Amino acid sequence: MMTFDANIPNREECHTCSLTFAYKEINLLYEVAVMLTSTTDIHESVEKAMRRLKQHGYLERCALFRKKEDADELELLISIDLEPYQKKMATYRFGEGATGLAAQSREPIVIENIHNNINYLNKMGNISTQMVSYVAVPLMQDDEVIGVISANIGKNSPLNFDEIVRMLTIVGSLFVGALKVQQTITKEKESLSELKTYYKEEMQKDYKFENIVGRSTRMQQVFSMINTVAPTDATILIRGETGTGKELIATAIHNLSRRQNGPFIKLNCAAISETLLESELFGHEKGAFTDAREMRKGRFELADGGTLFLDEIGDITPSLQVKLLRILQEQEFERVGGTKTIRTNVRLVAATNRNLEEMVRKGEFREDLFYRLNVIPINLPPLRERYEDVKLLIEHYLQKFMKEHRKTMHFTKPAMELLLDYPWPGNIRELQNTMERIVLICPDGEIQPEMLSHVLPFNYQKLYMQNDIPVSPSASAVPAKELPSGPITKKTLQELEKESIIQALIDSHGIQTKAARSLGMTARQIGYKIKQYGIEV
Repeated sequence: MMTFDANIPNREECHTCSLTFAYKEINLLYEVAVMLTSTTDIHESVEKAMRRLKQHGYLERCALFRKKEDADELELLISIDLEPYQKKMATYRFGEGATGLAAQSREPIVIENIHNNINYLNKMGNISTQMVSYVAVPLMQDDEVIGVISANIGKNSPLNFDEIVRMLTIVGSLFVGALKVQQTITKEKESLSELKTYYKEEMQKDYKFENIVGRSTRMQQVFSMINTVAPTDATILIRGETGTGKELIATAIHNLSRRQNGPFIKLNCAAISETLLESELFGHEKGAFTDAREMRKGRFELADGGTLFLDEIGDITPSLQVKLLRILQEQEFERVGGTKTIRTNVRLVAATNRNLEEMVRKGEFREDLFYRLNVIPINLPPLRERYEDVKLLIEHYLQKFMKEHRKTMHFTKPAMELLLDYPWPGNIRELQNTMERIVLICPDGEIQPEMLSHVLPFNYQKLYMQNDIPVSPSASAVPAKELPSGPITKKTLQELEKESIIQALIDSHGIQTKAARSLGMTARQIGYKIKQYGIEV
């Protein structure tokens, strides 16, 4: 410890009271430690601790400086009894004044009489006549100076300089430790916030309609409709076969709406029994039924301010249809077992693979509810009507599962043709699951048609494998009596297929859908074959 000045003010040494001072010092340090851990605002806690030290008469005008990251210079971080203009002036280079000298020498600096010592620069001004001495203590971490804590000492301070230096060293370490913890927590919060933003953006990328795999005309029409209606609050009914991606479209609608920062709540109405479904939708009060041990909010309440997606809406019972109609009309409901009316602001997106018009005709679905749901209908085409998208989806899921399972493979042309001509009755879900099975079962390298025997239906494999050569499924449309005798080759079958298609088109007067029906093909398949064989229509 470096001490300046020989003119030391009169101080009474009271060795008999040292134990009393030590006891008070421990209590004070305990109070400071409690203050630093009792709030998340560390700056406020440090200021309170400084004022408590002042209150006990240990120091005046305490200040905590920290070293700048890019320079050997100290800047004021926290202080008491300083005006804003004084705080701006309180910066010290290493070696400048007593404060800068403490940082440079890495030792405590004590100025016993500030009124006649050139090392006391008094940048902060306004020295009281009661302020006699000045102490600056360097704060160290990993053998590096990270800051300085300083204070003015009054003539009536109950401690000597050694005790004051020890007190400031301990208190300064507590302050710095608390600040470091707060900095760590702040950085972790910022990191978590950035990760949350990143993952939210990544999730939304998967569900924005422009990133949904699909370039076919039918899907472009769907995307155009979503782009138009998503920003509104209109109720939307998504219709399509199982596996066509209705939930994916619903999520895209939410993420492109004004409610994108609100909750997106999903519920599959077909997966829950009638009694539980009512509770899931509207919530229940404590004691409403046997297992209702506490109040629970329903999906409509949880989705307040956001979007509620009800999948398989055609499976709800008539009694629930009435309650659902009311909430769509009035935007209010009661929990099961409750009497309090709850209002909610929810945008409803429903989906079904059932023929609601037929259900209405049979009395199985309320007509008024159907019209309330069918404000904006979006019809998703099955995969067999999106032939242009099949190859894109195959390649998309192949890349995805190769990356996931760390494998490298590619389809031969015959294998790809086999998959392209498969009708995919389970739509995208079937294609996705099939691609994962292919990646898991097949070895790295080329994927041959015969390797697909474990992933496609047996009847389909049998149709495609004649003389170990993959052929088109529409070859089955060729009458058996027209098949030539002898070995069947792919070229022979293709010629017969082309002739059959031409004849069917002639018989149907060029109407492709009628020709396809007569051959047992889909409109998509016959369109592809017409293009493949260069048939003029």
